[in-house]
Amino acid sequence: MHTFPKPLTPGEERSCLERMKEGDHEARNTLIERNLRLVAHVTRKYQGTDYEMEDLLSIGTIGLIKAVNTFHPERGSRLATYAAKCIENEILMTFRAGKKYAKDISLYDPIGVDKDGETVSRMDVLEAEGKEVLETIILKQEIEQLYRAYEACLKETEKIVLRSRYGLFGGKEQTQREIAEGLGISRSYVSRIEKRALEKMRRGFAEHK
Repeated sequence: MHTFPKPLTPGEERSCLERMKEGDHEARNTLIERNLRLVAHVTRKYQGTDYEMEDLLSIGTIGLIKAVNTFHPERGSRLATYAAKCIENEILMTFRAGKKYAKDISLYDPIGVDKDGETVSRMDVLEAEGKEVLETIILKQEIEQLYRAYEACLKETEKIVLRSRYGLFGGKEQTQREIAEGLGISRSYVSRIEKRALEKMRRGFAEHK
């Protein structure tokens, strides 16, 4: 059975991060794909809770995607260290909210385990079938669905905040304070807009699948 891809070396990670900063979607996908083992590792310790492993892996993958989108290598830490915290925070935040997003990212639904006992998802099987297939699935199933939710669910100010906050569509990532200054509003208001927009995106993603 197919095993998870090996983690990136420090040099490979730096190269992917630099390319992603220049708008390379393949580099972003590689950073996510090569850290999926970390998602399985972090979520494993929450087995036995009221949440099934399928739920935890989907939630943890959302945390991983957030980590890749917001990581700043100049702060001196490795992506894996930062991502582990984001994955765990996403799980704990979901526990506190009492919500499940098991179907938010169907690409990562577990379908079995490998010889090491690691959970294997559809994404792992697709990866074995070839990089071109993987990229096509990611672009058409994940990015396009998120784009539909972005266009259909958000007001213009919410679009501006998310686009600026996460560097969407090749833009530059900005802090909440930078966005607040640009829009002439308070940082706390930007934070509320961001949280509201992300919740709309989560709901919209499921509705537009």
